[in-house]
Amino acid sequence: MSGPGILTRTDLSEPPKQDTILDEAQSQGCSDNLKTVSSNPSVRHAHPDQPLDGLSLASHAVLERAQQRGRVKCSKCRGSRMFFCYTCCSLVGVSHIEIPSVKLPVKIDIIKHPSEVDGKSTAIHAKILAPDDVTIYTYPCIPEFEGERHKVVLVFPGPGSVSMEDMKQRLRHMADRRSADSPEEPHPKRLRCEKTPAEDPRLGAPHVAEGPGSGAGPLLRVVFIDSTWNQTNRIITDERLQALLQVELKTRKTCFWRHQKGSPDTYLATIEAIYYFLKEYHEQCLSQEYRGEYDNLLFFYSYLHTLITKAKTSAGKL
Repeated sequence: MSGPGILTRTDLSEPPKQDTILDEAQSQGCSDNLKTVSSNPSVRHAHPDQPLDGLSLASHAVLERAQQRGRVKCSKCRGSRMFFCYTCCSLVGVSHIEIPSVKLPVKIDIIKHPSEVDGKSTAIHAKILAPDDVTIYTYPCIPEFEGERHKVVLVFPGPGSVSMEDMKQRLRHMADRRSADSPEEPHPKRLRCEKTPAEDPRLGAPHVAEGPGSGAGPLLRVVFIDSTWNQTNRIITDERLQALLQVELKTRKTCFWRHQKGSPDTYLATIEAIYYFLKEYHEQCLSQEYRGEYDNLLFFYSYLHTLITKAKTSAGKL
């Protein structure tokens, strides 16, 4: 893909052997330190140039206690997990009342590459923290956009992508054209999902044009791709996504610990891209002062970032 911009990605082109984030922290040679790492402000603010500084987050004490207890078997798949099961999309070792819940102004659709390893994906963070507004699809399953494509955008860099500043004007123009023109041509049917929302908790309920996104701003839904850079072409070239306005976040920099060597620092982890998009949408499209409404989307991410940064520092790798 040509041109600068962000890529919502979750992995290296040559991923490490570990299949979970916590295993990766342990691989830094600081397994003993994993029992004592703290998410207090003095640790989080050790690097003042990091974009995670100053977030309005719920207390990480619940994660620290869960980490002290160690891994717990998921009651559904029996996999050994910490904090949540990325296979079943359920909390493990902590309860819902201990974890923040975030309400979003738009619905989020995440299209995950079938080869993307669940344990390395940050997309699951969004589904757990904003369960009512986030749906994860596994490609080739893609949601239907008929009748609402003028209110849906795809966040992905490319030669035809627009900035957030231009997005609102373009969407308004698309809506005006839609009302003036004849009804849309039938759109190719999407492939039927292998699982229904009732069978796969990651999918969630089908999105409908209700809630805070249906009148609070120009958008109903935002689509993100969850894959490595090498995997994206298969999804981004799918004809079902071609009619969507493509938006690019050009100024945000990643602090993801699994960043691909030699790639721009504007290649964001999926949860970073979701967070930064919503923050800019809140300010530029909803014209409201941002007061940390979506900061808790980074609840798990910021804790793990602190944990892995601490482990690397102790191992002399930073």
